[in-house]
Amino acid sequence: MKTQADWFTSWFDTPYYHILYRDRDDTDARIFMQNITSFLKLPLQSHVLDLACGKGRHSVFLNSLGYQVTGADLSKNNIEHANEFSNNRLDFIQHDMRDTFNNSYNAIFNLFTSFGYFKDDSEDIQVLRNIKKGLKENGIAVIDFLNVSYVQNNLVTKEIKSIDGIDFHIHKKIEDGFIIKEISFNVDGKQHSYFERVKYLDVEKFTHYFKEAGLTINHIFGDYNLAPFNKNSSNRLIFVVS
Repeated sequence: MKTQADWFTSWFDTPYYHILYRDRDDTDARIFMQNITSFLKLPLQSHVLDLACGKGRHSVFLNSLGYQVTGADLSKNNIEHANEFSNNRLDFIQHDMRDTFNNSYNAIFNLFTSFGYFKDDSEDIQVLRNIKKGLKENGIAVIDFLNVSYVQNNLVTKEIKSIDGIDFHIHKKIEDGFIIKEISFNVDGKQHSYFERVKYLDVEKFTHYFKEAGLTINHIFGDYNLAPFNKNSSNRLIFVVS
């Protein structure tokens, strides 16, 4: 069930979200796009959907490699920003991943832990079913998630990040099957509080989800250089499914 209480509906549309994560290194995104498209031998005539594209950085990289790309994101602000990069082979649409797609694609990429947002498993499974339905014949999907075991073993429970004069107080915890990040800060005398919540999904849970959605696991990688997945040391959990 969709609800206005969905945490990402408000947090992703604030300017503070983008201030906090402004210093993300785009190098990893570029390397991953080059590596995964080369591994998949994805033809340049392919139409790729970047699902939950944010401000479009992966979409832009994919397009620069020669692909036709559609970026989709729930956030109106993200899409307005991403549209600045549009061209005849790169477009952006506002879309809730729980809704079916109006088009079909040779490849669908869901990147940088843009999955597992929902409290009810059925909604996450519905996203995967939409991905399955949205793939053309012989289409492929890539799900790039965090490795929950690595996160749990290296969890920093409290930290402060000071950016543009704002002190972001960040508290992290694992509770009730979710990895939760609470973010609080003061701007112009007003206190703000947001949180991020991503489901604690390991290989076994993902395998169940994929089975329910009719998807088959073809490959599992543990980082953006496509090293084999290791439960204890890999910082990512990347699936190639069809």
